[in-house]
Amino acid sequence: MTELRVIPVEGLPEVSEGAKLGELIAARAELQNGDVVVISQKVVSKAEGMVRRLAEVEPSARAIELANKLDKDPALVELILNESQEILREDRVLITETHHGFVCANAGIDTSNLPEQGTVCLLPEDPDASARRIRTELTTRVAVVIADSFGRAWRVGQAEVAIGCAGLAPLDDWRGREDAHGRELTATSIAIADQVASAADLVRVKDSGIPAAIVRGLDRYVAAEDGPGAAALRRPPAEDLFR
Repeated sequence: MTELRVIPVEGLPEVSEGAKLGELIAARAELQNGDVVVISQKVVSKAEGMVRRLAEVEPSARAIELANKLDKDPALVELILNESQEILREDRVLITETHHGFVCANAGIDTSNLPEQGTVCLLPEDPDASARRIRTELTTRVAVVIADSFGRAWRVGQAEVAIGCAGLAPLDDWRGREDAHGRELTATSIAIADQVASAADLVRVKDSGIPAAIVRGLDRYVAAEDGPGAAALRRPPAEDLFR
């Protein structure tokens, strides 16, 4: 049996643009080889300058139309449109596919837990690249996961998923293996990176001011190479069960 520990990284300062998150975490955590460092998307976006002021956004006619329909701020809707390659639903909630290929509400733009009023936080431009960069700032051989909260089409409540990762096998594909009774598995593929993201969130807590945690005990999934990243978790459009 595998035993897991999830350890919050406490004492991190308010993050601003240009911050080296890996160095900040390494200075406050006793990392061990094989650890997985899970970091909230929001602090990664802050460090990468992905915070926008709504007052500086000029809404388009389309953004104003959608804002009136959905009772949203037109400037926010304009940012959502800018961050999306396709609108999938505009009934009750705005579901889009982002330029990254994520299918989520409001293009993943977040308005909570920001120090300045009237600002919103966009997703990192390339979360897998962000994870790889942060990993280079950590001298210990660890993996990095960037986590964000996503809603779920068939269940109530949000859960954390990995939008970026480096050094971690994002999937554990059991297809072709046998179950405990000798039957061949044909569909089982375990989303390791997503489960790690959710485990870390249980100690980070939304209002705790703790944006990072260490998941220990999964060293069998940690590799020297960066690996395919969280991009491997995105379902191809032809197999997407939502559309």
